Amino acid sequence: MSLIKRAKMGLKDDVVKEVAVNEGVEEEKLLRLIAEGRVIIPRNNVNREMKIIGIGEGLTTKVNVNIGTSNLYVNPEMEVRKAEVAVKFGADTIMDLSTGGNLDEIRRMLMKKAPIPFGTVPIYQAFIEATVRKGAGIHMTEDDIFNTIEKHLKDGVDFMTIHAGITMEIVEKALKTNRITGIVSRGGAMLAAWMIENKRENPLYKNYDYLMELLSKYDAVISLGDALRPGSILDAHDYLQMAEMLTVSRLVEEAWKHNVQVMVEGPGHMPLNQIEANVRLEKQLCRGAPYYVLGPLTTDIGAGYDHIVSAIGAAIAAASGADIICYLTPSEHLGLPDEEDVKEGLIAAKLAAHSGDIVKLGERALKRDMEMSIARANLNWDEMYRLSPDPERAKRIHERFGVKGKICTMCGEYCVYRILKLKTSI
Repeated sequence: MSLIKRAKMGLKDDVVKEVAVNEGVEEEKLLRLIAEGRVIIPRNNVNREMKIIGIGEGLTTKVNVNIGTSNLYVNPEMEVRKAEVAVKFGADTIMDLSTGGNLDEIRRMLMKKAPIPFGTVPIYQAFIEATVRKGAGIHMTEDDIFNTIEKHLKDGVDFMTIHAGITMEIVEKALKTNRITGIVSRGGAMLAAWMIENKRENPLYKNYDYLMELLSKYDAVISLGDALRPGSILDAHDYLQMAEMLTVSRLVEEAWKHNVQVMVEGPGHMPLNQIEANVRLEKQLCRGAPYYVLGPLTTDIGAGYDHIVSAIGAAIAAASGADIICYLTPSEHLGLPDEEDVKEGLIAAKLAAHSGDIVKLGERALKRDMEMSIARANLNWDEMYRLSPDPERAKRIHERFGVKGKICTMCGEYCVYRILKLKTSI
């Protein structure tokens, strides 16, 4: 029996209890939110050893890390190191987006190295393997797609991006669009090319009931992909994006009818002043289903610094009610990230998510900030290191000019806490 079905029946279990304790929320309330589809707990019933987390209304904003090989650079060992970095610096979930090498071996290896909820995009593998076997991905069959999905589920994948909201009708309109950046979703582009070539409806949309049967069997989460997300701030909230979101809203309802946990993926590129409205729109149309946003990126000129651009948008999205943030790295739009890029992108996204939680959750999110403020007032450097996102870096910066002890090299002997010491009270 799937988690959402158990929740609808009011049946408690250890998974719900663990999330309730970790989040500091009442178990009864959490169970109700799961039953209503407003909270998900991604955990395939294969029962892989991993950290249990909740995503959704009233919970802390989570951060996802994408890793994976490229068909131009296949280095599974580097991807393992990236997975280890992601776990070390606090990723809540991780996705394998590999497109090169032995995809099955890479996925299974990364799942062992990342004991956190694990996601994939099965259409990549179906399209790539059809390219290898048949000369072009557009020759993949519907069986190829669904066999790949089930293979991932059997491996224990906890959530998967499924681009079921891009329909033949929308693709036909996309061919005539005046969008600047067209279709920037890789999975969306693969399916659009398949539909155009074969003149047939999206198999993931057409066979949605069967898809739900598979996901319900393994109690995995469907993450409804935004195949038509804007790839430029100038394309934000155009007809294509909105048409897909309306379709997705109907698919959310269908998932709940089949007792499948679901979250919705969002943009993408978007100006600052449109982010809050976008989050509110998703929550309204999709009846509170958890929202999983990529950034959003608030400008298109951040090449080399898109982790910062993304964090700006992510903080606003989190404060507005987004539930999980997909990080971006400094390599976004430029190339395959390395371990340091993963670390930089993850820390930026986690700081953005936490900044949003301070607004969204209030005092529940402020404990660590209070501890840091007290440590600063007391010039307690060891505690400041501990509370920072990267303790080793914080210590290295503090000591890099050879000065150790109670003061830092910014103010030296003229530190405000040396000049005037006030009693700190809480």
